[in-house]
Amino acid sequence: MKNVIVISLLAVFGLTLSVSAEQIPVTGTEAVTSAFQNYKDVSAPEVKVPIVVEVPFLEDFANRFNFAVLDIETGTFQPYYFTEQLRTARTPMFVSVQGEVMGKEMIDGDIRTFTEFTLPQNEQGQTRLVLTSAKPVTLSGMTFFLDQFVALPTSIEIRANTDDGEKIVLARSRMYSSSVVFPKTAAKEWIISFTYGQMLRITEIVLNDESAGTKSSRSLRFLSQPEHRYRIYFNADRSVSVSVGESANLASDTEVLRFANIPSQVNAGYVVADTDGDGIPDMRDNCVSLTNSDQVDVNGNGRGDSCDDFDKDGIVNTTDNCPNEPNRNQSDADGDKVGDICDAEEGRVTEKYPWLPWAGMGFAGLVLVVLFALTARGMMKRDSIEQENKG
Repeated sequence: MKNVIVISLLAVFGLTLSVSAEQIPVTGTEAVTSAFQNYKDVSAPEVKVPIVVEVPFLEDFANRFNFAVLDIETGTFQPYYFTEQLRTARTPMFVSVQGEVMGKEMIDGDIRTFTEFTLPQNEQGQTRLVLTSAKPVTLSGMTFFLDQFVALPTSIEIRANTDDGEKIVLARSRMYSSSVVFPKTAAKEWIISFTYGQMLRITEIVLNDESAGTKSSRSLRFLSQPEHRYRIYFNADRSVSVSVGESANLASDTEVLRFANIPSQVNAGYVVADTDGDGIPDMRDNCVSLTNSDQVDVNGNGRGDSCDDFDKDGIVNTTDNCPNEPNRNQSDADGDKVGDICDAEEGRVTEKYPWLPWAGMGFAGLVLVVLFALTARGMMKRDSIEQENKG
């Protein structure tokens, strides 16, 4: 068995780009299918031998190019091959971050690569991306793919440098989705400003390019067995890696059964990504990796108090035994889970009451004296009885 998830993007100028989706091992059918928001049911009852089938995807979907092809009869996942063919090439874009030429990972078509933005201690992070092109492009929206377990930025603002000057096409607002839309605008330069309260990693920026060529085809292929039914899951909110068998040559155009458009269905088993299981979706969770259903953020830095570090000693509040006083060594002599540096009350009884050991020793001495007296008295009584018996 091996993991196979391949995307092939074909353009008329002959460029073929193949990438593998990030590998996040999961177990169980539901663990895979619950990541997807939609599916298509496919069956080819008339075939007598295995045959490659091609299912078109005419509708747009903004999320990751992740799919899962489930053989309903066997309950196993099948290898697939996804292609997208464009009638014309898009206008090349270049990206810079805070004025520096960097961030090419966000526009390289590979969701395995990313650009990371550093996060200040106890403050909101801020960054500015600038997308430029040699000629104006007409955009009506953008989608920002994030790395696994990364929350959305807290706010976004988009400006466009048009022939009439700089204009705000999307006013600063809170992000509730990885996709944003705005009025159709043509410009050579686009300025995207983010604020964020947790580590930010952007794997890819997809532009709603109205000036690009229309898509001529978008389809998925897999090997269909006679009298088997299949369900193609798509539109995932996170990356999953599915264990499948050896793949046939799905790229070959010979002997391919092509379907007409198949209606999409809403996946009732879809479960929004929630890494820490606190009931808050990852994209809106101010502390993705630690449970904090209350989402308390006392200092308003966009980072939940549970994964904040108030005293800046490198230990998050949740595990810090003294969250308001720096104590990297986490010393806790009395073992009461309160760091010594902020432990106002001594938890060890002998330290809290220093007279107690002396009282204990005094009591032990008294017991010894009493035992000695009782023993002596017993011996004297025994001697007296022996004397009487002799008399």
